[in-house]
Formats: sequence, C-alpha cells, structure tokens
Amino acid sequence: CEDHLVYYRFFGRVMGRAMFDGQLVSGRMATHIYKHILSWPFHLKDLESVDEDMYRNLEELQQMAQSGEDISMLHLDFTTCTEMLGVKQEIELVKGGKDIPVDNGNFPEYIEAILKYKLMDCVNPQLKELLLGFFDVISEPLLTIFDFRELELL
Repeated sequence: CEDHLVYYRFFGRVMGRAMFDGQLVSGRMATHIYKHILSWPFHLKDLESVDEDMYRNLEELQQMAQSGEDISMLHLDFTTCTEMLGVKQEIELVKGGKDIPVDNGNFPEYIEAILKYKLMDCVNPQLKELLLGFFDVISEPLLTIFDFRELELL
C-alpha cells in the first residue's frame, strides 16, 4: 500500500517545522538520515545503527582485508539477501553482482555497494518523501552551514 508514504512526508514537515521554530524534539533519528539530508557520504560506522550484525561482519572482513588475508576464499559476491514477510530474496548490489566475486582488490567497492543498498536503496521511497516534506519547510541551502552532528542537535 503506497498510502503509508504520506506519513513520511508529514513527518518530514513536522521535523522541518520543529527545527524552524526551535522546538526540541525528544526523538532521535539514525545518523545516516542527517547525513542524507546534508548530502554527506556514508561510512561503515553508519551501518551499525541499522544492521548491527552486518556492521560487525563487514568490520571483521575489513580487518581481514587490511591484514592481507585473502577474502576471496570466503566466496562472496556482490549480492545480499533480504527477507520480507517470510520470503527470502537475493538482491544484486551492482548489475551482474552474482557473477562478481569479492576479493581484496574490489572489497572497498563491495562495502560501498552494501552501504548504498542498506542505507538508501531499500528505503528510497520513504526517505524521498521524508526529505520532500522536510524541504517543504526548510530550504536546502540553509542547511549547508551545519554538519550532521550539529543538525542532530537542532
């Protein structure tokens, strides 16, 4: 049902209005949403608040790659699995991802693809509506003077 998206736009407007009026909101959003509002890049640490297990696993893989261990022995590819309503689905992170093995050379691209999927692609319609509502109230250029930590405090 696409009707749920109107609530995200409404929430974006409420957030924008609260910020505009200087009202303190007791809830917090994940850090990567503030970064998305400001068009800042994501880092691996941003994944921790969304999927802690995935974050820990990727961090371990990153340590393995940095220490020179051959991560191609793990037989990973540029896909990830999701489960929705009990149905498991394999998602290609890049075009032809199931045929691209992950190795030490392309591991940074693998991390980037996972972050893009987990933090943006799988919630894109909701995030788009949230931002449209927020920018209905507060003009995007007004936010360029803040970093994501300062935006969170507003």
